[in-house]
Order: sequence, then C-alpha cells, then structure tokens
Amino acid sequence: MSAVELIALASTVSLLAGWRLYLVTFAVGIAMKFGWIALPDQLRALDVLANNWILGIALVGTIAEFFADKAAWIDSAWDAVHSVIRPVGGALLSMAIIDGGDPAWQVGSLLLGGGAAFLAHSGKAGARTLVNASPEPFSNVAVSTGEDVATVGLMGLALASPVAAALIALLLVIVSLWLVFAARRALRRLLEPKRPQAG
Repeated sequence: MSAVELIALASTVSLLAGWRLYLVTFAVGIAMKFGWIALPDQLRALDVLANNWILGIALVGTIAEFFADKAAWIDSAWDAVHSVIRPVGGALLSMAIIDGGDPAWQVGSLLLGGGAAFLAHSGKAGARTLVNASPEPFSNVAVSTGEDVATVGLMGLALASPVAAALIALLLVIVSLWLVFAARRALRRLLEPKRPQAG
C-alpha cells in the first residue's frame, strides 16, 4: 500500500468514525479476525481490533448506537456525549493505520484522524439536530439508516480502493456541513421579526 493510499485509508476510517465509531471498529475487527482482509506489515498495529474484548465492546456500542440513533431526543444526547469520543477514536484509528516510526508522522496522523472525525461528527450532529426537530419519526429513521448503509459501504470501499473512498467520504461531509449552514440560514430568516412596511 502506497503512502497516498495509507493516508486516504486513515482519512476515510477517521471520517467514518465521526459517524459510527463503534461500527467501524467492529467491522474492521471482524474482517481481521476471520481473515477477510490481509493487513500489510505497516497496519499490524490494528491487530488489537480483532481482540475478543475489543470486538465485544464494539458490538455493544454498535447495537446501542443503532437504536439510540433512531430516536430523535436520544440521538441528540448521544451525539453530544460523543463529541469527544468520536474524534479521539478517529485519531487513534488513524495513528494505528499510519503507524509511522517517525514522531512527526505519528503527530500528523493524530491530528489528521482527530480533525477528520470531528469534521464528520460536526456535520452529522448538526444535520441530525435539524432532522430531529421534525415532529414525525420517519425522517430520523430514514436518515439514520442511510448513515448506517453509507458507513458500511464506504468502509468496504476504503479497504478495496482507499483513495476513491476518501474522496466520496469527504464529499459527503462537505454536503452535510453545507446542509447545516443552509438550514441555519433558512431558520434564521424564518425566525427574524418581520419589519412593518412603510407607507
């Protein structure tokens, strides 16, 4: 795997950790445990994800997040708590993937992973806050299920073609951030008091 592919893989995994940290951790761990992915030497630090204890914790987190993410007010609380957990998880996954002996690479991968996970988490949490404000539950369930499917699909693509997955993941994050800002502007216009017209 080239340096560009390693950085793309680390970026994608970190971005996805900003959406679904437990699912990403569990999926990679299971794939490693059953030999579905053969890791090159520089990714051996990820072997810990195939540990039975780590898999159990990640599975419990995945199940809890799956259900928490479908209920509007629980989802908002879950996202608030994970504003720290997801970026830290993304940073640690990125460090394990890059696994550079050079401290500069380690710090760079830590910043890259934490920043990417925080960016994805911010976009997700902001967009979901707007969806969660909807009085009907169906849009929340639909968006949450879409995030589940996108995470699994992009995770598979990241292992097969890291650069393509990184570009798609980045595009999705940019779109979600744009939707947050656009919705906030629309909400602000809606809530502004109407000025009386002259004449």
